[in-house]
Amino acid sequence: MNLLQTVLAFIVCLGTLITIHELGHYLVARWCGVKVLRFSVGMGKVVWSRRYGPDQTEWVVSALPLGGYVKMLDAREGNLEGLPESDLAREFTRQNVWKRIAIVAAGPLANFLLAIVLFAGLYMVGVQEPTSKVSVQATVGESKGAGAAWLAGVRSGDLITAVNGHAVISWSELRWELIQGVINRSDVQLSVERAGQGHYNFVLPAVLLAGLDVEGDVAGDLGLGMARPLPVVQQVIAGGPAARAGLQVDDLLLAVDDTPVADGIAFIEIIRAAAGRTVQVQVRRAGQELTLAMVPQGEQVPAAQLAGKDGKGGKAQGTVTVGKISAYIALAPDMIKVVSSPPAALGKAVQRVWETSVMSVKMVGKMLIGEASLKNVTGPLTIADYAGQTARAGVASYLSFIAFISISLGVMNLLPIPVLDGGHLLYYSLEVLTGRSVPERFGEIAQRFGIGLLLTLMLLAVFNDVVRLL
Repeated sequence: MNLLQTVLAFIVCLGTLITIHELGHYLVARWCGVKVLRFSVGMGKVVWSRRYGPDQTEWVVSALPLGGYVKMLDAREGNLEGLPESDLAREFTRQNVWKRIAIVAAGPLANFLLAIVLFAGLYMVGVQEPTSKVSVQATVGESKGAGAAWLAGVRSGDLITAVNGHAVISWSELRWELIQGVINRSDVQLSVERAGQGHYNFVLPAVLLAGLDVEGDVAGDLGLGMARPLPVVQQVIAGGPAARAGLQVDDLLLAVDDTPVADGIAFIEIIRAAAGRTVQVQVRRAGQELTLAMVPQGEQVPAAQLAGKDGKGGKAQGTVTVGKISAYIALAPDMIKVVSSPPAALGKAVQRVWETSVMSVKMVGKMLIGEASLKNVTGPLTIADYAGQTARAGVASYLSFIAFISISLGVMNLLPIPVLDGGHLLYYSLEVLTGRSVPERFGEIAQRFGIGLLLTLMLLAVFNDVVRLL
């Protein structure tokens, strides 16, 4: 079922983005008076076609769903002898350079507009998100030492209200602003509200942000996590170790074998390591503290599910025994519904698309100069995987994913690579500057280079996809 959902989510996502992109080219071409011969979603062999409109444009679905194209009347692609003068006047290369620029740029711009519409719609409807209240780790691993947030003075339970002067109310907004700080290599100023104590300002120095991977868990690497609720028992399964020990719903878990537990995750980790042995669980019930003796039941689970890596850096193999007590503990963080007025939603959407585009361009630049790994290049398998995951998470997550992929598609097509829209825009920009078109021979050589580069990037993306999924 998950595989089918993933495939459908991928097809809907990619089909929508390709169609919107090509519609941008098509509509502006028609507006500029250029005759459109074919509109294709997909590449390669035609599997379905129909002709519509005054020009009898052929609307096509092709076999390979990883692209599309709009074929216009173009002297470079065939002999136009015998065509009436009215049609020749609508040939693409006979249009002035500004019309050609508009037609080529319309595809990527359509992708950016789609992302703006999707984000604006989500902001207006409002989506449930974790708040910007944080938990803070004093250390973030032996190799990284003390957490930057802890060193700066941030503590668990603090509500971060602004980053570098930009107001934040949700976890996603907080993460985004932290990523911007890492990319800009600047100090990050945090405005914090601490319950019962007032307002504070802390600074994460740029030196502590250096070297963080913007594609990784930036907040986690700084020692920040979503604030978790108190470890309150939500459900006890009859006949399990917890039920036999007398644990009840609404009990607040205080400690295990005198080791305090701050939240449900900490409690679960202790219980997992105690399979088969008796532990003393201290709880608070109706204002009274009790101690319950229970024996977590051992259960075999895949090692990779828990650790992901073994001590030698490879994939963890086999199974391990973990303790379980058959009870559900509160784990979900505080949530907030973020709703914006239409003007505010549109403004936030435009800003989000712009900042995401800039970040994407910066990442490309970092990969070119070796500051970011080529492992960040992803392809259709990873997109399909994320499409399925976000579709299962809900409509809001899926629409956000489509918006981000739409931005990526727009940015990619604007790169100055021959055969992409950005390559054609580069040619036409040179034509504006020099007053003459790029020599045909130069264009042919550049096209071959562009095709080779795209094939190389595609192979790299597929390789990274396979490695990541395996």
